Amino acid sequence: MSTKGRYGARAMLDIAMHDDKGPVSLRDLAQRQELSVKYLEQLIQPLKAAGFITSVRGAGGGYVLAKEPSDINLLQIIQALEKLTTSDCLDNPQICGRVEICATHDVWKEIQSSTNHILGSLTLQDMIEKQRQKLA
Repeated sequence: MSTKGRYGARAMLDIAMHDDKGPVSLRDLAQRQELSVKYLEQLIQPLKAAGFITSVRGAGGGYVLAKEPSDINLLQIIQALEKLTTSDCLDNPQICGRVEICATHDVWKEIQSSTNHILGSLTLQDMIEKQRQKLA
């Protein structure tokens, strides 16, 4: 997983944590997450296109969740931002003639499956609760 996925998850969590206070501006988000506004813009667009957030225009505008936090999981967030795979041969077995006889292929497949299961089972609501516990 690249920084895109990790920072995108952090951005979504930040927006979710502040959702009750109204739209989150990119400037405030960047400051809290210690990221540049320019980099966040690159993350926000795919998250918006995936239907996870919407923008609010005007004074006091910014970004809000488009869905309930319990309806968004970490796997969905990361997949909106990047291709999450442990090996290219998992997505495209034709690139390697050894797939059928390769023991490491099976390991990469198992790691991929476990990762997808873990990320898919954690909702943004779960992450809000974990964050609140850490802040308490």
